[in-house]
Amino acid sequence: MAIKSLLPRIKTKLPGPKAKQVLAGDRKFVSPSYTRPYPLVMKRGRGAMVEDVDGNTFLDFSAGIAVCSTGHAHPEIVAAIQKQAADFIHMSGTDFYYPQMVELAQKLADSVPGKAPRKVYFGNSGAEAIEAAMKVARFHTKRDKFIAFYGAFHGRTFGALSLTASRVTQRRGFSPLVPGVTHIPYGYCYRCPYNLTPQTCSIDCGTFLRDVVFKTTVPPEEVAAIFVEPILGEGGYVIPPVEFLQELKSICEDYGILFVADEVQSGMGRTGKMWAIEHFGIEPDILCTAKGLASGMPIGVMIARSDLMNWPPGAHASTFGGNPVSCAAALATIKLLEEQYTENAARIGKYILEKISDWPRTHPLVGEVRGLGLMVAIELVRDKNTRVKAHEERDQVLQEAFKRGLLILGCGENVVRLMPPLLIDQRQADVAVEILEEVLTRTERR
Repeated sequence: MAIKSLLPRIKTKLPGPKAKQVLAGDRKFVSPSYTRPYPLVMKRGRGAMVEDVDGNTFLDFSAGIAVCSTGHAHPEIVAAIQKQAADFIHMSGTDFYYPQMVELAQKLADSVPGKAPRKVYFGNSGAEAIEAAMKVARFHTKRDKFIAFYGAFHGRTFGALSLTASRVTQRRGFSPLVPGVTHIPYGYCYRCPYNLTPQTCSIDCGTFLRDVVFKTTVPPEEVAAIFVEPILGEGGYVIPPVEFLQELKSICEDYGILFVADEVQSGMGRTGKMWAIEHFGIEPDILCTAKGLASGMPIGVMIARSDLMNWPPGAHASTFGGNPVSCAAALATIKLLEEQYTENAARIGKYILEKISDWPRTHPLVGEVRGLGLMVAIELVRDKNTRVKAHEERDQVLQEAFKRGLLILGCGENVVRLMPPLLIDQRQADVAVEILEEVLTRTERR
């Protein structure tokens, strides 16, 4: 049965009676390590709309953490999954061959900026893609060290977690992690770690690696790769200066270091281009993606220059990586992105940013709004001069939006992020902005 409403409609007190039953079971049987900001218990989804088990409908501006790029249950994605599942569901690409894996690999290899030929490794998630990139970087360069950034999130498996520097709770109790990782500040202009202004900035966040780290603690000839998110995801949806990433790329070229772009959250058309790195004019040596690639089916890929993929059979593999059903969903997703949804992300994202551009002036809680395509951030502060982070107020905004039928998530300590399915229309954007403005105003009056 289809969801009839294309706009939010809340019929019960949240959570409703059926939702409460599920929550009770979850508390009893499911790991407490998951983070749930509010009690949404989903029954079905269509497009950008979600219905819970009690019949309440919500406008989804979280997209399963940027996974449902083509929306929930898109008919072309569902058809591709059904067709492939009827033929065969699994025949491990580690030991056998099937056309879907090769076709998807070619599509992805051709999509990455640059003329160098590329090859693709298939895993099941973003973290697995990052792990593969770490391994191939060490194997190829014969170096053992990595550079990553404060605020970065690359995953929770041991290698990916070693690169991650997002929240201490993600690391607490799990040491020792993979050695050889050095973290440095990201190009976060609103919170410049060097207290510079645009008038005095010389991209110190980029040159810091060359001028300080490589001269004091880390020999550059021992660094295998720099892992960087073109747009900092869990760290706050931060868009760095173009020069920041270009300086990092220049450093990589000077010292024979591999430039790894983590596009797990920012890729697959979300920023209005296939890859966020395209906005910065950079050709990565390795690109990792997952999330929105298969519209909800589990998949993760590492795309690397062919000359880097010189590891032998058995060096790295995955039983379920490149699952044929996931490959079919990914191929259907790419088709939809190319035909309409990447362009729609650029257009609607620009529209949303224009509608909220004056919020730093009109709302006491809003310090900055920023975004590319449908990666939009609203940073909340308690004081605009000191920029003290309004993390409690941010959490209140999430809760109040949920009560009004809008699903959003936070990132960083004090940022509201908007990452809806790429198919949303202007009316849905208007409704989301209206709810957010109402919630912000209510929170500011408390």
